[in-house]
Amino acid sequence: MQDQLTLPLYLEDGLDYANYVADKNAAVVRATQAWARGEMEQIYLYGEQGSGRSHVVNAAIKLADEMGFATCVLPCKELVQMPPEVLEGIEQFSMVAVDDVDTFAGQPEWEEALFHLYNRCRELGHGLLFSGLHTPRESGFMLADLISRLGAGPVYKLQPLSDEGLTALLMRRAKQRGMPLSKEVAHYIILRGVRQPKALIALLDELDKSALRQQRKLTIPFVKEVLHW
Repeated sequence: MQDQLTLPLYLEDGLDYANYVADKNAAVVRATQAWARGEMEQIYLYGEQGSGRSHVVNAAIKLADEMGFATCVLPCKELVQMPPEVLEGIEQFSMVAVDDVDTFAGQPEWEEALFHLYNRCRELGHGLLFSGLHTPRESGFMLADLISRLGAGPVYKLQPLSDEGLTALLMRRAKQRGMPLSKEVAHYIILRGVRQPKALIALLDELDKSALRQQRKLTIPFVKEVLHW
């Protein structure tokens, strides 16, 4: 990967557009793809846990990397354990994604460090992509100038996947593993499991391992047996 920093500034495996089910978020996909191609300067994404924010952020950065840009993902939940000075020099990357940016809200030193990073990136004409649980104004930031900058570009809300979208996601992931999964069985898993992509994929991992070990097909009785439903 071109000019990619080491941990904790990393991309998560499997989080790309090929593995993303857009469902009601087709406009977000189009916008972030345009950003990744250098056609938009800044985007802010927000949505509840399980809405796929980190997936879209990683997918956009991977596409930007494929387009030849120098890329960087800042996972704020991990960075907050480090000194704010870690943000110094990040402006060297032409496409910067800040995931879970509201982690810094209410922490003056981090807010100021992010504010200055924003300004340095914009002075260089570099792209910025942010994600958070809420809009910039609803995230608890204290620095007014930072709030205005975070909301200076398009702000998109990510909608959680519908049951149909979650079913499509499970079937797609199963197919990629070479593991046949009928719509009926996928829908059963959706109804009984936690309706969040990461949680459902974890169940699929467990089923995949058991199916391989026992040489069984994914049927509803098998799912009940393995998951103790």
